[in-house]
Amino acid sequence: MVPERAWRDEEVHRALATWDFATVLRLVRRRAGLSQKAIQKLTGLTQSFISDVERGLKQINGRETIIDVLTGLGLPPDLRPLLLAPFAQAESQRLAQDIDPALPWTTARMVASLEAAAGGAMTGPNRRSVIAALSGAGLTQYILQAAIAPPEAIAATRDGITISDSLLTSLQSTTDALRQADASHGSGNLARAATAHLKVLLRLLKEGKYDEATGRRLAAVTADTAIQTGWYHFDSGAHTAAYNLLLGALRAAHASGDSRLRAGALSFLAIHSYSVGNPRDAITAARTARQIIADQDAPALHAMLLTRQARGHARLREDHQARTALEEARILCTRGRGEDDPHWLYWLNPGEIMGQTGSCLLDLGRPGQAAEAFADARDALGPNETRTRAQFLSRAATAQMRAGDADAGAATGHEVLTLAAGVRSARLDDNLAAMLSEARRYSSATPAQELLERGQAVMKERAAS
Repeated sequence: MVPERAWRDEEVHRALATWDFATVLRLVRRRAGLSQKAIQKLTGLTQSFISDVERGLKQINGRETIIDVLTGLGLPPDLRPLLLAPFAQAESQRLAQDIDPALPWTTARMVASLEAAAGGAMTGPNRRSVIAALSGAGLTQYILQAAIAPPEAIAATRDGITISDSLLTSLQSTTDALRQADASHGSGNLARAATAHLKVLLRLLKEGKYDEATGRRLAAVTADTAIQTGWYHFDSGAHTAAYNLLLGALRAAHASGDSRLRAGALSFLAIHSYSVGNPRDAITAARTARQIIADQDAPALHAMLLTRQARGHARLREDHQARTALEEARILCTRGRGEDDPHWLYWLNPGEIMGQTGSCLLDLGRPGQAAEAFADARDALGPNETRTRAQFLSRAATAQMRAGDADAGAATGHEVLTLAAGVRSARLDDNLAAMLSEARRYSSATPAQELLERGQAVMKERAAS
């Protein structure tokens, strides 16, 4: 890491104010006493490029490169205003916002954030940005800002369409219908439709006419839709698009004033974090979400957040913490729904808790216990929860084979392949691949060989569809 003292120099400050980023790099590296190789690891620049910059042969130009340098070197927050020198004008403003995604939690910033995220989701892979790379201290700052920043007034008196209660009810029903479809068929068929629906809501926020109460409700529908849209992209394997959508969803939830929606956005950020290798961020997101809803009678929402926290602990092999969180989640789930539990959390039930328990035990290296938990989940899940059942049973098959019961694993695996036929989900594909990889250990046995042959054919069909 670059020590902060390396930035406390007037020559460095002048270089920042004049956008002389080559000088910034050279001075900060030398004052920090770091090698060019260390700077390469921090910024992603090649060592040869760093050497050319320091010898005056090259300059640091281009938005992406500038962001990489300032983010990697850890530009202190109090120096960011130097980038807003009057002569730098609009480009410096945009750059400073990318470097500090936790700038004001305003309605305008919320809409701009989601417009950029939705635009990237519709056009394919997202360009690299600092927002997409938020993790660790950066993500913690963003989450805490969402928890403590006061919401801005959200009324609008434009000459556009008047936002009525009936229109908002219709828009919410579309979001709810997509959510119900996801439970049965997976997210692969829903991501683009949900993104288009989100764009309609953003257009209404920008051009509609509404009072304070209606504006907050519009922001709430937008937050719910953005959370679901982010989830559909994540489940489809578009992790960068999903992350940007979820960060924007947290802004919309903040604007709505509904702490439960903020908790919901954080819960999906937690899933993203432990899934892409940042389990500590998942724990931070889940714990902060529980603090946000501490005054709510919402045992189901608390239980769901505890399972997210447990998954983070399990990925870190923190056995005691994971089990403690799961036990608290199980107890809360038995209480049933509370007065403040949100309507969108209809899917939380004992089967979900047991399935998440099995997933944690599998990560903790306890496949036998995981298989038992997945068996309990199978009995508790509803018949229409096809995608969830397929996800958990694919992990159950893996757990059974890791525990040495190849025949049981193969039998469960065939059941999973049948369920997978109607579900489009990149996450399920990953679980199927892990299950088939485990089956290869027993390929000399007939049941495992039959599962492998069928599974390989299914995976080819899914890749082609």
